[in-house]
Amino acid sequence: METLQAFPPISFCLCSSSKTKKIKRRQLRNHPQQSSSITTTATTITDLSSFSKPSSPTPLLVNQSPQSQTKHQALDQIVQEIRASLDRHIKIEPKIYSSLLETCFRMQSLHHGIIIHRLIPPTLLRKSVDLSSKLLRLYASFGLVDEAHKLFDRMPQRHATAFAWNSLISGYAELGLYEDAMALYYQMEEDKVEPDRFTFPRVLKACAGLGSIQVGEAVHRHIVRSGFADDPFVLNALIDMYAKCGDIVGARKVFDTISHRDMISWNSMLVGYARHGLLVEALCIFRQMTAAGFEPDSVAISTILTRFAASRLGLEIHSWVIRRGLDQNLSVANSLISMYGVMGQLHHAFEVFEGMGERDTVSWNAIISAHGKHGRQALMIFQQMENSGVSPDDITFISLLSACAHSGAVEEGRQLFAKMEETYGIKPWMEHCACMVNLLGRAGFIDEAYDFITKRMAFEGGPTVWGALLHACSVHGNVGVGEIAAERLFELEPDNAHNFDLMMKIYVDAGRWEDEERVRKMMRNRGLDT
Repeated sequence: METLQAFPPISFCLCSSSKTKKIKRRQLRNHPQQSSSITTTATTITDLSSFSKPSSPTPLLVNQSPQSQTKHQALDQIVQEIRASLDRHIKIEPKIYSSLLETCFRMQSLHHGIIIHRLIPPTLLRKSVDLSSKLLRLYASFGLVDEAHKLFDRMPQRHATAFAWNSLISGYAELGLYEDAMALYYQMEEDKVEPDRFTFPRVLKACAGLGSIQVGEAVHRHIVRSGFADDPFVLNALIDMYAKCGDIVGARKVFDTISHRDMISWNSMLVGYARHGLLVEALCIFRQMTAAGFEPDSVAISTILTRFAASRLGLEIHSWVIRRGLDQNLSVANSLISMYGVMGQLHHAFEVFEGMGERDTVSWNAIISAHGKHGRQALMIFQQMENSGVSPDDITFISLLSACAHSGAVEEGRQLFAKMEETYGIKPWMEHCACMVNLLGRAGFIDEAYDFITKRMAFEGGPTVWGALLHACSVHGNVGVGEIAAERLFELEPDNAHNFDLMMKIYVDAGRWEDEERVRKMMRNRGLDT
């Protein structure tokens, strides 16, 4: 654990009225050896986050412990000393609070930030744009956007800089509240607040989240008008936005305009091609970037291994990963397990899993999913997961229920579905219910599957649920329930020809030719009979 050097104990340094300043000067005359100690302690807050030493440090009233401390321990002691000083009616200069809030943000210490918020006089907070902005940024970075927005609404002169706007936009975007982020951006434009190079990447993240190329293009035009069309930080965000909004050609155009590409530029383009399934282009970018001295990051590697498991690029990336020893990276290892699972090479998947120094829920989900067609093994792995103390999530139970369906483990599936909610508090959603209907239907429990949909589900069944039931009816020749399922699917998916084909098969197998012709006529009327 990183530690700080110990600082010698010093006397309190009062920094408010002229009277206290005279006391300070008298103390320094009487104890000149403490002068350097005071100056050193003044930068303690800065040192916590590796800030540069200020040219004119502000003395801070702290008694430093001679023992070594962790950064959080040191910050905790400083906050305690601030509180003690306030209890003695000693005024703390605003820049002390400012430095503390900056430290809390860099150390990601929300706990200390909340304490400091309570210590700052409300009148000072209302007057100081700097303090309000830094506190807002801290809250927004932890997803406390409601609290951050309250500060924003009370901020004086919030139109002076884009700092507070950027922080709040970022907070909304990180939470997936993209429409709120864009609303704030539009308000920023309306209030004529000048954006900076940090504004647009946050706004573009929201555009990408919305998947709206029209909105993204409008922001791009604003970027050009604002003079940031050549900023690498902004251009990298544009590549990502265009790729995620489905315009991979637009992403490539932006990429080609960057004269000095960095790791983010290359990886954004590589991931964009991979997510669009453009194997040749992704392979070309991969080779170009490695020739230029750049390497794919864990996100790019994971995306390629997932999308192009059995392809030439997937195998090339896999070999590259092994040569560089990156298979121990958690994200990469998880993707390798998934890749081997897709390829049916379960022994390789298990080798990677067993060799992992660290495993998370995704790791266990990946190895369980890899054994999706081997239900008993998947259940044994799940037992090991529980014994290891790792909590399953909703994805875990989708993989398990699917594995049970493949192996016909009906009773185990029933128990797992109950355990999901009763033991782990995971509310079933549509995919879990579809898995249960598939499990019961495959095993021939058609009536139970129908009752599950109509009596046990807390919401209306969607196409995946009724589709699983119709498929089971086609396998087991259940005309009555099949007709009910088909009727629902014809409403939910009027243009899905597969549902009509299944119902016609059920009628054909039952020898009901007139009903089969009636369904075929429905298909023709909808333009589905090709």
